[in-house]
Amino acid sequence: MSVESKKTRAASCSNIKLFLASLALVYFSKAFGGAYMKSSITQIERRFDIPSSLIGVIDGSFEMGNLLVIAFVSYFGAKLHRPRLIGIGCVIMAAGCYLIALPHFFQGVYKYETSVSHGTNINSSESILPCMSNYSLAEADEMPDLESMAACEKAAGSSLWIYVFLGNLLRGIGETPITPLGVSYLDDFSREENTPFYIACIHTVGIMGPMFGFLLGSFLAKIYVDIGSVDLDTITINHKDSRWVGAWWLGFIVTGTVILLSSIPFWFLPKSMPKQGEEQSQSEGTALATTAEQENFLPDENQNQVENPVTFKEMAKDFIPSLRRLFKNSIFTMMILTYLVSVNGFIGMITFKPKYMEQVYGQSASKAILLIGILNLPAVALGIVTGGLILKRYKLGVVGAARVSITASVGSLCLLFIQIFIYCDKAEVAGLTVSYQGDSQVSYNQQTLLSQCNMGCSCSVKHWDPVCGYNGVTYASPCLAGCQTSTGIGKEMIFHNCTCAGEMMTPGMNMSAVLGQCPRRSKCENIFIIYMALSVLGSFISACGGTPGYIVLLRSIQRDLKSLALGMQTLIVRTLGGIPPPIYFGALIDRTCLKWGTKHCGGRGACRLYDADKFRMTFLGLITGLYCLANVLWGGLYIKLVKRQKKLALRNQTKANRVEGATVGNGHANINIARSKEDEANESTI
Repeated sequence: MSVESKKTRAASCSNIKLFLASLALVYFSKAFGGAYMKSSITQIERRFDIPSSLIGVIDGSFEMGNLLVIAFVSYFGAKLHRPRLIGIGCVIMAAGCYLIALPHFFQGVYKYETSVSHGTNINSSESILPCMSNYSLAEADEMPDLESMAACEKAAGSSLWIYVFLGNLLRGIGETPITPLGVSYLDDFSREENTPFYIACIHTVGIMGPMFGFLLGSFLAKIYVDIGSVDLDTITINHKDSRWVGAWWLGFIVTGTVILLSSIPFWFLPKSMPKQGEEQSQSEGTALATTAEQENFLPDENQNQVENPVTFKEMAKDFIPSLRRLFKNSIFTMMILTYLVSVNGFIGMITFKPKYMEQVYGQSASKAILLIGILNLPAVALGIVTGGLILKRYKLGVVGAARVSITASVGSLCLLFIQIFIYCDKAEVAGLTVSYQGDSQVSYNQQTLLSQCNMGCSCSVKHWDPVCGYNGVTYASPCLAGCQTSTGIGKEMIFHNCTCAGEMMTPGMNMSAVLGQCPRRSKCENIFIIYMALSVLGSFISACGGTPGYIVLLRSIQRDLKSLALGMQTLIVRTLGGIPPPIYFGALIDRTCLKWGTKHCGGRGACRLYDADKFRMTFLGLITGLYCLANVLWGGLYIKLVKRQKKLALRNQTKANRVEGATVGNGHANINIARSKEDEANESTI
């Protein structure tokens, strides 16, 4: 008997640990793919020449995929083979990644907008005349014919972004079963006191996925999109240029393969297993469950229900009553609302943070992605582990976990508020942020790009082909800088005798310009270090409240509704917290654009330069406002939790008094019965 018991216990322990490792791996792979998608947003926006609002719709398609199936997967999946459903989801996610990469193989070579002679036509360092050779560019300012533009865009494949949309939608559908079925399966078959630690473990391994995703995104952002198809020596832009597009498609092939491999273990895991440690002591788990701080706020009868096999028809019939019972739980409803507001701020921030760092602090897209991957995400991982350890070390229950979450939320909000006042000077771009004389700011319109120094060049005001003058000012194109000649080829091209640069320089100084925007002032690097330090510290503090917040949710719902509750949480938060933010954040950010790019076929393309101050106030102001509202909701939730805890303690005390009274009454009754029996014996003896 003892040998069989040891074998069963060992098998149970082995299975739960195998599931834990498998779930951690799939958390890593899905986060790897999700983070890479976020890191590629800028590259996709530039490749398909679309505004931030449309890229927000594409980014939100992941949550749309969740919306389609999450309620049914969460409810019906809980009654089916959960590990296999997770495996199927991984296969669908991998297919979505491959579909996203597909447009690259349908599109032609990437053609970026430029006003200078193309590198393919330059085979020597011969001189050209940028100013004098741009008479034809003025014609580009006229609106192209709609029919010809539509035909051109069809040939260029610029509408192929729909494949990215559909692929991301598939990723969302495939990701659906992982969290509700995985976490509920883990919580059902592991010891109750181990659940917080296990959840912290899978989230910690999971957070490594975004680290690798952002690192891969940073690496591929430096590799030209058409690597192997074009001669890189002829390219006149580098990875710091706002027209540069990295090899975004390659990363989706990598992430799809990783996700596909992570699905393998789930095909071999059982539908159910003995609860961890139940063979050792049934009473130990019961004693733990009745501890005041760890009580689930549930009626006792719901905890002891035995699950009987049910048909699909019975499950469907019970779906609406289960939903009604779930949303009658006020703690669950308030928790969902709090998560919803917080996720709105977080999704908007993580989607456009690389662009924020690029526009406000002058960092390249690849460097911004790299810093998020190697600094912010490790801080988040450390914060998640710290939150889990705090719960385990101090054995905190629901109210204690809520205190930790609120403290972390308030602390991160304070650091976020400080970041609003940490910023660099605007990039000095003639005609956009400063005048051509460099002595004042300008209210931009197309005519401010023209000045006396470039009036005779017949320049196009729509093109964005920036050059940096030796006076430290950026000009929208060599023509608008009034440059007369150029030498060199590709990225090494230098423009000379730039008349506009001469307006801000003393006579006799160098009036040359080189390709690309000028760097920010030297003090900007120090300011950026301060910003990153605050950002990393805020990420750590905010993440400390992640696991405690999750425990508040888990411990506030009935066991039989756990999968459904997690699924509905994912459904609501992903739908209202995942789909709208990239769209309305993107639309508001578009309003701060100073210079729009021009598509190859004509028409407005992606934004090339933003008003840094308006961008900062819009971006951080919106995030701060959402986080403030989330903190107010946390306060209301905490008050409700404390009240519920007091009612629970009073109920337990009343039950204990009743049990004690019944015990004393039974004792007296037993004594009386014994005495009567003794009297009867004496009487019979007589």
